[in-house]
Amino acid sequence: MFHVARRRILAALTAASFALLPPVAARAAYPEQLIKIIVTFPPGGSADTVIRALEPVVAAELKQGLVIENRAGAGGNIGMTAVAQAKPDGYTLGVAPAGALTVNPHLNASMPFALKDLAPITLLAEIPFVLVASANIPARTPAETIALAKAKPGGLSIGHGGNSTAMHLTAALFTQRSGIAMELVPYRGTAPAAVDVLAGHVPFAVLDIPASRQLILDGKLNAIGVSSARRLASLPDVPTLAESGIAGFESVGWFGLVAPAGTPADVIARLNEAFTKALKDPAVAEKIRTLGAEPAPTSPEQFSRFIESESTKWGKLISEAGIKAN
Repeated sequence: MFHVARRRILAALTAASFALLPPVAARAAYPEQLIKIIVTFPPGGSADTVIRALEPVVAAELKQGLVIENRAGAGGNIGMTAVAQAKPDGYTLGVAPAGALTVNPHLNASMPFALKDLAPITLLAEIPFVLVASANIPARTPAETIALAKAKPGGLSIGHGGNSTAMHLTAALFTQRSGIAMELVPYRGTAPAAVDVLAGHVPFAVLDIPASRQLILDGKLNAIGVSSARRLASLPDVPTLAESGIAGFESVGWFGLVAPAGTPADVIARLNEAFTKALKDPAVAEKIRTLGAEPAPTSPEQFSRFIESESTKWGKLISEAGIKAN
C-alpha cells in the first residue's frame, strides 16, 4: 500500500512540474519571411526569365515574397556554391543549371561544392536544341546529313554556342551516335553561330529555339531535327533526331530548383508543391514556351534520379570524346 501511495504522489508531482514549464513553441508554418532565389546566370537569360515568370504565381501560392539574386560566373559554380553553403532553412534556394550539376564535375579536377551539398526540389524547364543546315547544303534529314559527312570525312563542321555548353555536348553526341567525323566549332553564344550558319560559313549548327525558329520558318535555314525526345509545339513539323533514325537520342539543356542539403523534408515538399503548381499553370507554361523552353515539373525524387542519369550520360561522352574545359 505504501509503495502504491508513493507512486501516486510521484506521478502527481511530475505532472505538476510539467504543468509549470513554459509551453514548447511549435515551429512556425513555412514560409514566414522572404525567400531568396539565387540564379547562376546574368539577368535576361533563360534561367532568369523563367524564374521571373514563375515568381508571382509561386509568391501567391506561398503567401510570401521571392527575392531573385543573380550570381553569375564559373559555369554556375559560384551561385551553386553560395546555395550549398547557405543555412538549410528553406529561405535560400538556387536555380541550378545542367552544366553546374552534371558537366562541370567531369571537366574540373576539383569543385567548390558537391551534389551531396544540395537537395533537389523540382526540375523547372528543359531547353531543346535544333540541328540546322545552311540553305545551300543538300541535306534535309539526319540520314542525308550523315551520308554527306561520311562522303567527306572531317570535311564538314557543326557550329555551337561554346565549349562545354549543352549545345557543344549535343553536337558531340550527334557525331558520336552517328559514327561520323565532323569538326565542332565553338562560338561565343548562339547568336554568332546562327549568323555564320546563315551566311554559309559553317554548314551545320546546333542552335537554341529562340535563335533559330524564325529563320527556319522563313526557309533561311533547314531544320534537320530537334534534340528533345518529343516534337516541339513551337516547331511541330520538325522531327526529333530520335524518330529520324538515331534511336534513343535526347539532349536538352535544363535547370531546376535546389536547396541546401539538410533542408527539412516538409519544406522541400511545400516548395515542390508551389513550384510544380505554377509550372502547370497554362498562362505560365505558355510564357515559358515563348522563351524556347518547356516546363518540366517533377517530384524531388524524380529530379534526383534525372540528375544522376544526366551526369552518367555526359560523363561518359566527355571521357570518350576527350572534351576539355574552356
